[in-house]
Formats: sequence, structure tokens, C-alpha cells
Amino acid sequence: MASMLSPLALVVCVLCFSALIPQATPAPFLFPEAQSTILPDPSTFFASNLLSSPLPTNSFFQNFVLGNGDQPEYIHPYTIRSANSSLSLAYPSFSYSSTVVSTTPFEADLTIASTSNSNGHHVVSDFNDLSVTLDFPSSNLRFYLVRGSPFLTCFVYRPMSVSISTDHTIVSASSASGSSTKFIVKLDNDHTWLIYTSSPTEFTDSDSSTLTLKEFSGIFRVAVMPDPDPKSEKVLDHFSSCYPISGAAVLENSNTLSYKFGKIGGDLLMLAHPLHLKLLSNATILQDFKYKSIDGDLIGVVGDSWVLASKPIPVTWNSVGGVKKDSFSEIISALRRDVDALSSSESTTTSSYFYGKLVARAARLALIAEEVACPDVIPAIRTFLSNKIEPWLDGTFSGNGFLHDKTWGGLVTKSSATDPAADFGFGLYSDHHFHLGYFIYAISVLAKIDPAWGEKYKPQAYLLVEDFLNKDKKLNPNYTRLRCFDLYKLHSWAAGLTEFADGRNQESTSEAVNAYYAAALMGKAYKDAQLEATGSLLTALEIQAAQMWWHVREGGENQIYEQDFAKENRVVGVLWSTKRESGLWFATAEAKEIRLGIQMVPVLPVTEVLFADVGFASELVNWASPALSRTGVTEAWKGFVYALQGMYDKEGALEKIRSLEEFDDGNSRSNLLWWIHSR
Repeated sequence: MASMLSPLALVVCVLCFSALIPQATPAPFLFPEAQSTILPDPSTFFASNLLSSPLPTNSFFQNFVLGNGDQPEYIHPYTIRSANSSLSLAYPSFSYSSTVVSTTPFEADLTIASTSNSNGHHVVSDFNDLSVTLDFPSSNLRFYLVRGSPFLTCFVYRPMSVSISTDHTIVSASSASGSSTKFIVKLDNDHTWLIYTSSPTEFTDSDSSTLTLKEFSGIFRVAVMPDPDPKSEKVLDHFSSCYPISGAAVLENSNTLSYKFGKIGGDLLMLAHPLHLKLLSNATILQDFKYKSIDGDLIGVVGDSWVLASKPIPVTWNSVGGVKKDSFSEIISALRRDVDALSSSESTTTSSYFYGKLVARAARLALIAEEVACPDVIPAIRTFLSNKIEPWLDGTFSGNGFLHDKTWGGLVTKSSATDPAADFGFGLYSDHHFHLGYFIYAISVLAKIDPAWGEKYKPQAYLLVEDFLNKDKKLNPNYTRLRCFDLYKLHSWAAGLTEFADGRNQESTSEAVNAYYAAALMGKAYKDAQLEATGSLLTALEIQAAQMWWHVREGGENQIYEQDFAKENRVVGVLWSTKRESGLWFATAEAKEIRLGIQMVPVLPVTEVLFADVGFASELVNWASPALSRTGVTEAWKGFVYALQGMYDKEGALEKIRSLEEFDDGNSRSNLLWWIHSR
């Protein structure tokens, strides 16, 4: 095996260089400072030098910094758990039923620890979009956890003995053909692990479940054999001497994302999931080298720089195809009634989520009015929007409002700062893109139809959008980078600062799409090309991720999930890092119309891109329609089923929509008629 370079010199250089970079000074914040009583203390697990900057609140390693820090996270292809001054990893297997796809309960294939010191917990000493570095100061161990690496890399600071144990039984452990830098460990669960060391060493057997690496310092790496094929072992041998220490993503433009992996050594081997493979444009792909994952096969990719090119999507205020003039009269008739109702109805909601839906619904009416040439209703909509939105932006709304949390770096609401259940956990950074996406959509429309108002409230508008769409902490040092969006999975998470055994989760992909689409529209409204490009790129990626992992297809090369699950489901209810379930947070799996609706709300011009596969739309409607005969099904949820039917059966859907008397609180008769007539 080629010799490995020590990372010490690189670490010192990076630290010295970082000290020379001038640090941005946070701009004055326009919302009052929060006095939260529910947020966890980040200083428990983050290194002290990281605490002065906003910290991630929906990251792939969030469990490592919550509670006791001992809940596992899925860092492809391994499930990794840190506890009791040790780090454990497992190459998971998966179970499938008609209602759930899940990772089997965590059992450590390997647990790595110092034999001399077991005091103290891990500390996050560095993190990036694609990586996190865990230090065990009392044990002199550092782990570079880089997403998509088939190897786990450990740096032992100084000579000492390292214990490698397992929850299983070691069937055999030996050096490879007399090598003193490669070892093969076979377990009774049929997993074979390869261990590579940067310098000659030897193992001793303590018992049937523990090995000891004697007086070693330097780098050692472990990797499971993905299959018994000797070719896989040769691939791992070949790339074992090059290890990644970090991974960053760069948002290049409106349709291109690139990965830059920091590495030490020669050629780097990483793993790509199915959406990566669909988008990769400049990579050497090892098609026969693959690992299993809950997200589909992970395929070997050689190179420390990836380019992911997404197909551009239309980010437009109005429908792509337009509405024919002979349909204007029906839409205008509904529009006038819906606009008249704005002044006569008085909402009592103080919820940031439902209030956001309220103003976004009204904003849709303004854009529909533009599209069907009914400008005389726009002044009333403009008045309604300004009256409803301004109190949230200037702090005069009596029932709630936005505050700035300096502890983690972001917005919370007055209601949620002291109540973890208020505003669906907004005070714990849950669902930020959902709630704020609706506000941003309404603000963008109001800035479009009233530019003077838009300029007056532009600072507050940007504070809302950058809470979850801060492209770079140097641009807005009050916020973390891309709060919700996962730049490896290429979709958002909504869970916030709550630890879950199954990792991160997200339910409504369409509301995530709405958030980034609304941000792109804000870029249009303010003629901000960078914001528009960033919003457009994340909209496109969120859509493609939804189509791959939330939209369940049966048969053919597009089938991600096993047949038991794929046969019974057309959409995932809640998608977790290590689980897919058919139920929802607020409804059972039998409520198929709600499962469809929560992946479609709100109905917008971009919705036709999300459901561009007309054949799948038909399958989804046919799958959900029998559920409409259940007792208690509301017309509000029926509206989404009928709207999706309009993708392939305009007249049949139109007849059903005309019969509706109730609509989702973010929807309206005008909006559904606009949608059908723009097919």
C-alpha cells in the first residue's frame, strides 16, 4: 500500500490561513433579540472557535450535537454513532413492508476507541456541506466523516493502543498476505471489513469481539467489502491511500452545482447516489463498484471535483403555457368573489405557518388577475397584503412576530421562543423554509405590483429569505449557510434541533419547492440575479429529488424501493434519513388524498414542473381516488386530487372543481380554475 501523508502540516496551515482572513461584521439586525428558553446549548459539542458563527440547525450530523450526542446519523454508506468516547459504524441492511422502508436497528459492525482513556465525549472541530470532523480530545482520536466515502478515516494523534470491537462475533482476523498495513476482519453477519494503516503495525486478539491495534499513530481506514467479488477488494486497495478530510459544495449558477473534496494522497474514490449519477457531467464512474443504501445503489466515482448539471426550469410569475381568453370569464367571476371576500373575512390565526398561507393565497389572486387581464381587483389585493404583512415586518403584530436568535443564528417567532410546540416547532428551527416560503412568496408579489413598498421593506424581506437561503455566511453572518437544504442529498430537511433515532426528516416536498421558487421570484422582483439563480437551482434540485425519492414508481429502472413498498404506495408520507413511511405527521397512511395533497400544496406555476410526468400523475390520482369515499374526507383535500387530474384530464377535473365549496386555506376557487384552464 502506498504510504499516507500525515494531515498535521495541512491542519496547521489551514488554521494559520484562517486566522489571516478578516471576519465579516454582522450587520445590525432589524428584529428584536430572542430570549429563548427552549434551545439547546451548542457549546456542549461544538469546538469553542466555531461558536462565534451561526451553526447548522438541519444538518446531516445534527444528532451528533443534540441531547447526549449519541443518536446515530446516516453518512452514506454507513450509519455512524458516537457514544462513550468511541465511534461505531455499521453497514446497514434494510427491511421492506407495504407501509415502511427502514434501516435495521443499529448494531455496531466496528467500534473504535482508545484503550487507555474513555473519558469525555466528541467535539465537532470542523464541518462543511459534505463533511464533519469529530475529535475525541481525551482519546487523541480524530474522525474525518465525509459523505459518500466508502472508507471511514481515523487519525491517531500520538502513539497509543486502539481498540476495535464489534457487536457481532469475529469469525477471523488476519493480515492480508503477510502485509503489516492491511488487515481483513470477517464477522458472523457476513460482513468483511478491510483495515488499512499508514505505517506497519500489528493487531492482537483480546477476545472474539475485540481487536487491539498496538502502539499506533497516524492514519487508519476501515471499509466494508460491498460484495464478495475480489474486484471490489482490489478497488478498495487501489484507493486506500487517498483520504478525504472535507467536502464543500459550490453553487455555480442557476443550473450547476459542484463538489470540491479536500484530500490527502492521490486519486480519490467516493460514492454517488442515483440523483448524483443523473446529474454528473465530468466524472469517471465505476459502474460495477457499488454499495447498497436506502436511497438506491451508491456507485463509485473517481475524482475530488464533481460537476452536477441540472436541467434548468422555468421560474415564472404566471403559467408557462398561459390561459386562453375564452376561459377568462369563468376565472374572473371567481376572482372577483375571492377578492371581495378578502375585505369581509377576518382571520384570527397567529400561527406563522397558517398566516403565511393566508397572505400567499391572496398574492396568488394578484398574479391570476394579471394573467387574465383583470387589473381593477389588484388595488384591493395590494391593500390587503400590505395591511397583513407589514405588522410582521415592523414588529407591531400583537399575536406573534419574528425575533432574532443569536445562539444558533436565525429567526424564531415570539410564540415559539418559549414553547417548543408553537408554530410547529419553528423556535427549534423546524419547518423554516415552509413558513417563510409563504411569506416570501407574498412579499415578492407585493414588491412586484408595488415597487415602492418593496423598496421600503427590502431589508426585512431579505432577512426572511436569507434565514434559510443564505448562500454564504460571509454575505450574511447573522445566519448559517442554507439552513434546510442538504447539498449531498439535494433536497431539504425540516426537523430542526430535535434528535431522532431515524435522523433528519421532511414531509412536504412541494412546500420546500415553494420556498426556493418564492426566493427566485424575490430575486426577480428586486432584480437580484444571484438570488434568482440560487433560488432557481435549489428549486430544480428539490423537484428532482422529490421525483426520485418521494414519488414512488413501480417497475423499470426508475424504481428505487423494493416491490412490497412500491406496489402499495405512490408517494412517501414522511421521508427520514434512514426510513420511509407511508403515514404522515397529522394523518394515517389510509388518507391517500392527504398524502397526495401535502406533496402538491401550494398549487403554483412551478407545480406543473414538479408533476411533469403525466403518466405518473395519472397513476397517483388513480391510487388516491378510492380514498375520497372515506367518511370525513374534506373538499379541501379533494381539490388537490382534482387539480392533479387536470394534468391529463382537463374537462373531467374541471367538472369536479366546479362542484367544490371548500378549499385549503392556501388555495382558492380562483386558483384551481386558473390551474385547470392553464393546462
